[in-house]
Amino acid sequence: MSGSLTITGEGPAGLTADYIAERWPRLFHMAEAGSWPSISLNGLLSTTALLDRFEISGLERAALESQRRPNAVELHHPSLGSAWIRDNKPINETALQRTLVGMTVPQWYETLNGRVFFWLSRERLDRLRDARPYRGRPHDVLALDTAAMLHAHADEVELAHLNTGAVHRGATYPRGAGTFRRIEDYPWQERLAVAPREPVVELTIPYAVADIAALVVSVATE
Repeated sequence: MSGSLTITGEGPAGLTADYIAERWPRLFHMAEAGSWPSISLNGLLSTTALLDRFEISGLERAALESQRRPNAVELHHPSLGSAWIRDNKPINETALQRTLVGMTVPQWYETLNGRVFFWLSRERLDRLRDARPYRGRPHDVLALDTAAMLHAHADEVELAHLNTGAVHRGATYPRGAGTFRRIEDYPWQERLAVAPREPVVELTIPYAVADIAALVVSVATE
């Protein structure tokens, strides 16, 4: 998908895949150190896709997919080996319940767990990497070619204007049913007016990015 709107000093009248690639030429993702060989072979999987792959079901699955995870969880499979699912410690559930619109708390967790997330800036990734739960631990940092990602997946992309994986105690901004938007439906002018320096925060792909190896331009353990 691409757009033909003229790009002005503040960007196009409506958001397009072409403009995303121009303004944010790299996307970033942080994974557990040592994950890249498996990711390159099997694709970059959401939590939901990992649970499917590792054949996790029932109450165990509900605890991982539909509830807050206070700690990272290692999955094991007799033939697949192991994989890690990151915690979601930064979510304060009291604040989440207060600000969630249009869905239940379990549905929100399922919405997050069903996506693969990318930051549009290295600054955002570094902020996550330097957060207390992850500081001092090595991670595989993936940088992707945004144009290649959008050429392959623009019709799947859904964007968010905030860090959806963090809900702080004092949060008042709503999130929920309308948080993730397709490129053509993204409230671009509204976000430009509110946050011109960072009108888009997250780029997400539902379920998995199977062709991730073809889109990555660098992998570094940091």
